[in-house]
Amino acid sequence: MVKFSRELQAQLIPEWKDAFVDYRQLKKHVKKIKLSLLRSSFPSSSSSVDHHNGGGGFSLFDPVRAFAARFSAPRSDLPPIDEENLFEMVPVQSREDEVKEFLEKLEQELEKVNGFYTNKENEFCDRGEILSKQLQILVDLKQLLHEHRRRRHQRNAPPSPAGGSVTSLLSSASSFSVEGEPESPAAGTEERDSLSDEVIATLERNGVSFLGLGKAKAKKAGKLRTATSLRIDIPPTTPARAISMVWEDLVNSSRKEGSVGGDHVNRKKLLRAEKMIREAYVQLYRGHDLLTTYSSLNMEAFRKILKKFQKVSNQRRESATFLKKVKRSHFVSSDKVIKLADEVESIFTKHFAGSDRKKAMKFLRPQKPRESHTITFFVGLFTGSFVTLFVVYAILAHLCGIFSSSSSDEAGYMETVYPIFSMFALLSLHIFLYGCNIFAWRGTRINHNFIFEFSPNTVLKHRDAFLISASLMTAVVSALVVHLLLRSAGVSQRHVDAIPGALLLVFTALLLCPFNIFYRSTRYCFLRVMRNIAFSPLYKVLMVDFFMADQLTSQIPLLRHMELTTCYFMAAGFKVHPYETCTRSHQYKILAYIISFLPYYWRAMQCVRRYIEEGYDVNHLANAGKYVSAMVAAAAKLKYAVEPTPLWMVIVVITSTGATIYQLFWDFVKDWGLLDLSSKNLFLRDDLILKNKCVYYVSIVLNFVLRLAWIQSVMRLTMGQAEHRLMDFLLASLEIIRRGHWNFYRLENEHLNNVGKFRAVKTVPLPFCELASDD
Repeated sequence: MVKFSRELQAQLIPEWKDAFVDYRQLKKHVKKIKLSLLRSSFPSSSSSVDHHNGGGGFSLFDPVRAFAARFSAPRSDLPPIDEENLFEMVPVQSREDEVKEFLEKLEQELEKVNGFYTNKENEFCDRGEILSKQLQILVDLKQLLHEHRRRRHQRNAPPSPAGGSVTSLLSSASSFSVEGEPESPAAGTEERDSLSDEVIATLERNGVSFLGLGKAKAKKAGKLRTATSLRIDIPPTTPARAISMVWEDLVNSSRKEGSVGGDHVNRKKLLRAEKMIREAYVQLYRGHDLLTTYSSLNMEAFRKILKKFQKVSNQRRESATFLKKVKRSHFVSSDKVIKLADEVESIFTKHFAGSDRKKAMKFLRPQKPRESHTITFFVGLFTGSFVTLFVVYAILAHLCGIFSSSSSDEAGYMETVYPIFSMFALLSLHIFLYGCNIFAWRGTRINHNFIFEFSPNTVLKHRDAFLISASLMTAVVSALVVHLLLRSAGVSQRHVDAIPGALLLVFTALLLCPFNIFYRSTRYCFLRVMRNIAFSPLYKVLMVDFFMADQLTSQIPLLRHMELTTCYFMAAGFKVHPYETCTRSHQYKILAYIISFLPYYWRAMQCVRRYIEEGYDVNHLANAGKYVSAMVAAAAKLKYAVEPTPLWMVIVVITSTGATIYQLFWDFVKDWGLLDLSSKNLFLRDDLILKNKCVYYVSIVLNFVLRLAWIQSVMRLTMGQAEHRLMDFLLASLEIIRRGHWNFYRLENEHLNNVGKFRAVKTVPLPFCELASDD
């Protein structure tokens, strides 16, 4: 039978763990009471303690020693014992103090739980009221647009270029007339004003503000056919968000004719607003579930600890009295959360599931997919296949003399095959380490799905990551074996070298495959994140975006291999230029600079975007400076590779040293939250998820050593082409290993920040701004 303390640790909400009953501490108090009772049960224990411990403190073995001393001493030496007055012969003040201290601690824990529950309950109630207002605005707007389209359909009026916007509601009112009668200006004006009043009254009733326009001007806007500046789809703007609004309007909004500005409420934006409100309701319902779990677990914890206390102290009255008090407390007796959950279910079923409760519950209570042993089987199968094929490949390569320095085919093979193999190998290693990260995060209860905002239904598990990595490497090594066999069989070089290109095309097509196979949701999420990174800073920066951008800064060799592979197949396939164009031309050098800069540039732009959006936090600018220093160091190393002069070597050492110190400081202090001089844990932080502190110190040293891998670039070692390629691959692999190692502590620190702020539910931004927020 599992102990309740372990069960509680397994089921509690990680972000709220500090708000739960401190069950372990209460158990320690119960043990103290038990020890004090054992001490009082053996009157001679005090002399035994003094005899064995030299008058020292109490020990766990003292009752046993006292019991043994009584029966080992001669009977004449035993003092007479009065069985009836046994407990009066020893001081019992310590036992009463322990009981009193336990009850005081229990009272403190009850107040803590009640206070937290009340705060969260009020927070969710307020959120529910806000969502109700948002939903009412959405319903009214959809109803107005529906009525507008119905009236125009009845009168066979041509569609407005602006789509279904509020502006078109105001401006097209002049086209309404009584059917069968000529339209008069007075009638048109009257109906237009009536419709304008309807729109404005509906919006103002639900708290939608008019920016820079009074009510009279807003009504007049219908007559003037200009766009009213209604803030109804974008949250309070900042300069960066204004840029994003312009971009989104250019991409998403329908063509607006006759408008001079403002924000239109077309159908796409209404759908987007509906999606945001729906997600907000899902998160609110999840918060209700978490709060219900919080209440039930704490109630069970109080019941269990009071049962232990009653069993040890035999004070049934105090235990029963306090248990009644717990049952009458707010976190147990309040039914607000249950009513709110029922209300959310009803609203969600009606407005977002077409009155289909089964469909609504799929959103509100998504079922976690069952873990299948099939994936584990295929992981083992592909891993074994990869190891076997790699051994076969190594033997064939040795027999063919591919990596021999005297081989004439070495240069061509390393130019065509090595970049593709290295690219897939580095990618596979990164995916494998990500799977290790997922396994470690899950084992330490770091809620990475909540941090990355991943859906629990489609999120990648660690076994899935291992399967992708193993199958990818099996396919790559299989292609390499076939390539060597055909090469040794005398097949033409052109056909043989098409195998790596075909492999690249297959995996590219698989990545873009629109069918629901091979982890489509994960693939599309990856493509969406890469799009957000590539167009930085035009898109809002989420946690998953800048986390992936950090991964790209460790995959610069992979990007270089992609560029060389693409250039080679274009040059060789279309016969436009010789292959030397891809490695020695001036355009290649410029492209190499760009590829080496891009990941750092994207990451710096994300920092600038966050600096503007998040209240001009200087930390984001400092973080951007870290990537700028890395860009300078990368430029110096590329220049030194072309011109290996002593001057450029000094520049490389200076820039790389400065960038490394900058990066190490940011790794340890900002990203990992370590090196806190005021911490109770030397050079670490107060809160540590891993119990063994030595792991953190080893990780600091390992990260420091792997950050110094750039020293190899200034050491002009004499190596053959194969050895040089293998050295580059080894250094690139070490950087990926460092990044995978960095990932765990980066998310650990983020998780602890969420725990410190009790963030267990995502706060979804709402589409409609209230009038009070503008004031």
